Amino acid sequence: MAASSNKFLGTGLDDVSVPGQHFLRDALTSCTDPLKAIEEFQLENGILLPSLRPMLPLLDLHGVRRLDFHTSVLEELRDKMIEHINTLGKKDGKGNEKKLKELLAKSFPVIKLKVLRPVIMSILKNITHIDDKYLKVLVRDRELYNDTDTEVKRQIWQDNQSLFGDEVSPLLSLYIREKENVLFDHENMAHLFFSSSPKLRRKGNVVQKLAHMVGTNVKLYDMVLQFLRTLFLRTKNIHYCTLRAELLMTLHDAENHPIISADPCHKFTWCLDACIRVKNVDVKRSRELQGFLDGVKKGTEQILGDLSMTLCDPYAVNFLASSAIKILHHLINTEGLPRDNGILILLLRMLALGLGSWDIINTQQFKEPKLDSQVVTKYLPALMSLMVDDQVRALHNKLPPDERESAITTIEHSGPPPDACEAYMRESVVCSVLAMYYTLHAAKTRDRGALLRILSILGSCKNGLAYSDPFLHQLVALLIQFPDEFQGEDFSTVLFDEFFFAGLSQDNVTRHLLKLIWYIHPKLPETRIHTLMKALQPGTQHNEAVHKVYEALQQKLTSQTEPIPAATEMDYLDSPLMSVPMPSPSPYM
Repeated sequence: MAASSNKFLGTGLDDVSVPGQHFLRDALTSCTDPLKAIEEFQLENGILLPSLRPMLPLLDLHGVRRLDFHTSVLEELRDKMIEHINTLGKKDGKGNEKKLKELLAKSFPVIKLKVLRPVIMSILKNITHIDDKYLKVLVRDRELYNDTDTEVKRQIWQDNQSLFGDEVSPLLSLYIREKENVLFDHENMAHLFFSSSPKLRRKGNVVQKLAHMVGTNVKLYDMVLQFLRTLFLRTKNIHYCTLRAELLMTLHDAENHPIISADPCHKFTWCLDACIRVKNVDVKRSRELQGFLDGVKKGTEQILGDLSMTLCDPYAVNFLASSAIKILHHLINTEGLPRDNGILILLLRMLALGLGSWDIINTQQFKEPKLDSQVVTKYLPALMSLMVDDQVRALHNKLPPDERESAITTIEHSGPPPDACEAYMRESVVCSVLAMYYTLHAAKTRDRGALLRILSILGSCKNGLAYSDPFLHQLVALLIQFPDEFQGEDFSTVLFDEFFFAGLSQDNVTRHLLKLIWYIHPKLPETRIHTLMKALQPGTQHNEAVHKVYEALQQKLTSQTEPIPAATEMDYLDSPLMSVPMPSPSPYM
């Protein structure tokens, strides 16, 4: 009986004046009759209910051990106690808080008893402000800390940033891996990076868990934002910008007013999120967004750092750039000028702010990057001239063959893009991104001529933006849809030799190109496949992921290029089709 009782007894019981294992050990070592000492201990510390005493022998006859019986009673009482504590915690009033604190003071010494620990944890969970003396005990004991509810851990974390960082860091790493897995996945084309809606993305496990960890604690929320800024600066990984926006909007969806009211970026992010969801910026929304940018007052310029991170989110960049290209097409059809379109100018301002986010935070120069007026007056007209050429060429190709000679003379792909295009792409990140999204538009419309022309200079984009993962992910997904074009040597030369090969020093470019070949290789000439595989062969400088994809592609190519045995003349004669009679001529022939 003494051995079985050790499951429930611990040093904590002695601390609350309840006979525990020390008391029992002393009693057994100092007594003359151990059996009598055990019996006395059971009588004094058992369930003091007279009506129960006669039932215990009956339970013995049914083979129910005293240990099992007391365990079931203890668990039932514990569950009832926890239920009562939770009910008390939901009620407002200082009186209830005081009762819980008094209960905590009496019960905390037994927290190391696992069987009673849930009760103490429930009390802690329902106390708004826990004394430091209790929190310090939880932090020092790893087992206790791991069993502590998140609601209690928040009070620990707010004064222990390193401990909070240890909890958050694995989640942030997991979030980045999940994003990169979608971007690089070469076997699943059903789930593309930009295909999921903002609300669906916010239901992700990492974002939801972070939101739960933060709760309504503004200090913890600020810590998470600081972690994201620091990691963004250290790695230049734009997915941290996505997480910054998604976390805020997740808390917005949960109507977490203490935090969303404290974040000065909330209304701007909310407005931008609404535009992304409906894939449009109307006049009302544009005025609201512009009002936020123009309303940054002196002394609060630091908000531009967080606003720029929100706009650096690849989903935001995708929306802004796609919307700008749509407006340019609209201006062509209505014979309008870029400088006269207020929404377009706003989109370019936000693009410039988002694309300059890293520099703004790194230099701590919280100023909105000035948009070069020549981007609007010279570069956009030059880009629009390419779009006009595309429209004319498309119209010309729709004409009957006998009318084409009298129509405007166009060729399959016009001459090189205007010099202004490439020059501005080299100098401006905004111009580079617009050129990239013009390329995606050409790929969506399967405009071969437009693609050949823009791809020849796309590698000139400033800071190598054309080799960023979100863009290459979209471009490859679109190119896979028209594999027949790869049979033409001119298309392969421009795409592979002039564009992709220029970026092969980067692992990510190699992975996207391997993904493209994975799908379109049946249409590629054998000599081109050989050239590509030789150029893509990974070395020691490449990461493990590149090696794995390359080996998988190599096996795929090998399995599909095994020679098929030639049929002999006798095999042909043995064919069952030889016995089928020749069909008679059709009456419609």
